[in-house]
Amino acid sequence: MASVLSGSMAARPVPGSYGLPVLGALRDRLDYFYFQGQDKYFESRVERHGSTVVRINVPPGPLMAKDPRVVALLDAKSFPVLFDVDKVEKRDVFTGTYVPSASLTGGYRVCAYLDPSEPNHAAVKQLLFSLLLSRKDAVVPTFRSNFSSLFAAVESQLDKSGKSDFNKLNDATSFDFICEAYFGVRPSATELGSGGAGRAAKWLFLQLAPLLTLGLPMFIEEPLLHTFHLPSILVSGDYKALYKYFSTAASEALDMAEGLGLSREEACHNLLFATVFNSYGGFKKLFPGILADVSKAGEKLHRRLAAEIRAAVAEAGGEVTVAALEKMELTSSVVWEALRLDPPVKFQYGRAKGDMEIESHDAVFAVSKGEMLFGYQPCATKDARVFGATAGEFVGDRFVGDEGRKLLQYVYWSNGRETETPSVGNKQCPGKNLVVLVGRLFLVELFLRYDTFTAEVGKDPLGAKVTLTGVTKATSGPGTQ
Repeated sequence: MASVLSGSMAARPVPGSYGLPVLGALRDRLDYFYFQGQDKYFESRVERHGSTVVRINVPPGPLMAKDPRVVALLDAKSFPVLFDVDKVEKRDVFTGTYVPSASLTGGYRVCAYLDPSEPNHAAVKQLLFSLLLSRKDAVVPTFRSNFSSLFAAVESQLDKSGKSDFNKLNDATSFDFICEAYFGVRPSATELGSGGAGRAAKWLFLQLAPLLTLGLPMFIEEPLLHTFHLPSILVSGDYKALYKYFSTAASEALDMAEGLGLSREEACHNLLFATVFNSYGGFKKLFPGILADVSKAGEKLHRRLAAEIRAAVAEAGGEVTVAALEKMELTSSVVWEALRLDPPVKFQYGRAKGDMEIESHDAVFAVSKGEMLFGYQPCATKDARVFGATAGEFVGDRFVGDEGRKLLQYVYWSNGRETETPSVGNKQCPGKNLVVLVGRLFLVELFLRYDTFTAEVGKDPLGAKVTLTGVTKATSGPGTQ
């Protein structure tokens, strides 16, 4: 993938058009949400202008975003400039061209919205690293306990009605799991009760609504979701209840925060955001996505995964350990492939710190200081110039073997390359390794219990909607019930 373009080709202007002020952005918003859909919206602009670096408008646009104009980077070559904090500023770009009200986060700009150059970025991110390190031994047993109960509920529902709504079970289970894994206290066993996940989902929705479509008529969604911010008072009671849980359950982490120079209040709002938005919000999408991909891949892949998982667990004396997970090459590949095809966060943004040149596979483009750069990750991670003719397909063993692992540098879901490491000085997800770990744990729990399964796969606003329709219980190995 080495490029010689910058030394042999003069930079040219970025092609594309924003259209008429306001009207152009409104037209493009309608294309994005209703007339074309996400993927087609970007693909059609690439085709129209003959370039994977192109000027476009991005939603939500008027009246919510001051300026919807971006330079879009829609290939694997140009996209990584968005990770380079020496070249792009990451201040207030987490959700793109609009910023949700700080009243949704206790009046604080939380770490996701901070540029690494800002004073508290390093302290908050170090707090998250310290939390992950202090709780590393709790992840596997906590996951297994929570998701064993989930699959028991699946079986009960299948026995009663022949179907099981996986997403609904996953929403409640993932919330309990990640909070218990981080803080040792299961939310459903506290004053939050079984309503914690619902409160979290409502709070998430208010921040993500400008980027979502619920399948409602356009004349309802446009003014309701895409034109004006929904008032934070709609979830103020939910947020207060969540904050109360975190202020108590996260007491040890808050002690660590004070040692890093953070106030307990600011740290608590950051821990709530990192746990609910970044972690829980990601798992709401990740586990149904993995299940959908594996379901559609069919029984042959199921058998291969079951064999690999059961052999590694048997070798570990029947225990699911991190060392055993590291030996599951196909299992890891399936998780990376799911993250490649449908990443939890599809959009990346950064504002150019200075005039620069950006390379695609075919050209070099001049970008000016202050311009907003935008990447639609599925275009980059389905780049046929990198992943070949099957770039748009799920290939479970894509990352198996030495040649397969070379492709991991083009997996960008974590706001960085899969081959790179998060640090206090970059914006890569601090929980990057945790996400891949629990993705593998999900497959382990699934295939220790079952030889194969069937499901109906549809869509919901965040990703895949999965209804399990049958399971075949394990006939051999450590998972035999």
